[in-house]
Amino acid sequence: MTFAFSIGFFSLWYTNGLVNKLELRERAKIATWADATRLIASPNFEGDVNFLFKIIEANTTIPVILTDENGLVKGSRNLDSSGYNGNNFMRDKIKTMELENDPIEIEYIVGQNIKIYYENSKLLNQLRIYPYFQLGIIALFLMISYFAFSYSRRSEQNKVWAGMSKETAHQLGTPISSLIGWVDYLKEGGYNVPPKIIGEINHDLERLNLITERFSKIGSEPSLSIHSLYEVLNESISYINSRTSDKVSISIKDLEILNNIQVAVNKPLFAWVIENLCKNAVDAMNGEGKIWFEVFENDSNFLFIDVHDTGKGISSNKQKTIFKPGYTTKKRGWGLGLSLAKRIIENYHKGKIYVKSSDIGVGTIFRIELRKI
Repeated sequence: MTFAFSIGFFSLWYTNGLVNKLELRERAKIATWADATRLIASPNFEGDVNFLFKIIEANTTIPVILTDENGLVKGSRNLDSSGYNGNNFMRDKIKTMELENDPIEIEYIVGQNIKIYYENSKLLNQLRIYPYFQLGIIALFLMISYFAFSYSRRSEQNKVWAGMSKETAHQLGTPISSLIGWVDYLKEGGYNVPPKIIGEINHDLERLNLITERFSKIGSEPSLSIHSLYEVLNESISYINSRTSDKVSISIKDLEILNNIQVAVNKPLFAWVIENLCKNAVDAMNGEGKIWFEVFENDSNFLFIDVHDTGKGISSNKQKTIFKPGYTTKKRGWGLGLSLAKRIIENYHKGKIYVKSSDIGVGTIFRIELRKI
């Protein structure tokens, strides 16, 4: 990109130099043309008149208007006056020429002066705008290249996500099936395993099945269905609460509002987003603090879910970086949680997720926007 802009800048600089040289050359040409006109009108001229006429006729590109001292037009050359009335056109043209170039004044006849107004040739005007046109082409090329590269990169990332997710789901499937068989064996083998242990193992197997289902859906377009927002949030919060210390409080505000709100979501994937946000908040609070959910509706087509925490906060220059794959502040971790959350909300639910606000040492608010049904 820097190389392309360097080419454009050099072209602009070089063309500007050519324009200045051509402009001086055209003024010199008009000055010669004016001298030839003056000499032809001079009664004392004894040179080759035909040569002077050739000089005058050689100007086929530069528009010229001759006027007397009172501004009365005496002649013109190379003017495109199609569609214009004579006097008005000439008067407007003279004003335009005077703004563009200083007129040349010569003594046409003894005691009588004339002014020669002229404007730049079409070639000079085209040469002036050429570098800007070239820069526009370069900018358009860079923009197309950028979007093509971004699309290619996103497609490649999507393939990586899909492949990794399907492979993970496949790898989890075999040990899960084996564990289910072992549980049945313990139940029926007369080993007197306490029912509570069997229940906990079954509960963990259900969790593993849910994780496998989530990964399998990441690799394909998941279907959305209508659910109670309270039900979805409460299930995820209950799961997180059962696996965090008593020093962490997770709650939902305005439950009476949530009971009447229905959302179109893929429940396993959306619950994954909520769990990731809660886990990150718990880590940001070092295992001690408050997390609470607030839901808002307004006149727009979106429903807003704000996730508050009392953690250490996120600096402003990192509030977008945290959603990129690989970003993490943990010593252990791949930095995929928030990246997955963004993909699930934006790609599969056509919503948005971002940091609404964050204050260092005070806490952070993540906002999820979902379309209303």
